[in-house]
Amino acid sequence: MTQESRWLSDREQRAWQAYRRMFLLLNAQVSRDLAQQSGLSDPDYDVLSNLGSSPDRRCRVSELAERMLWSRSRLSHHLARMEQRGLVVREECETDGRGAVVVLTDLGLRTIGAAAPLHVESVRRHFVDLLTPEQIEVFADIGETVVERLTDAEGRRPGR
Repeated sequence: MTQESRWLSDREQRAWQAYRRMFLLLNAQVSRDLAQQSGLSDPDYDVLSNLGSSPDRRCRVSELAERMLWSRSRLSHHLARMEQRGLVVREECETDGRGAVVVLTDLGLRTIGAAAPLHVESVRRHFVDLLTPEQIEVFADIGETVVERLTDAEGRRPGR
């Protein structure tokens, strides 16, 4: 027995299409601003900001990959490029000889420190300042509801 498709209503279709279009256009604009203003890509910024908010500006590579929803291989390749630019270094994990820790360098810290205010201004200009406080609250609730459904208790995607 096949289940009949539950097609989207006009209202649901409008919401879904608005989200998809907003997601693509907003990400593209904020990414463009980030690259033009700081020379960083989105992945660069994500790595630097994650490390900047980590204790001692360091994090296990496996944990960082999980936070960023990346494979360890993809992150490792990206970290190699960031190491060449002097933004991060990798060290052996003191408690596990097989693991690696990525550390934010002083240059990396200065880079994220200079980029963050410009990035936040871009997010404000293209998203936050366009919405009312009530819309921001509803948007946050919606995002948290969907993320909760798509992740487990530790914030990881099931099946990974």
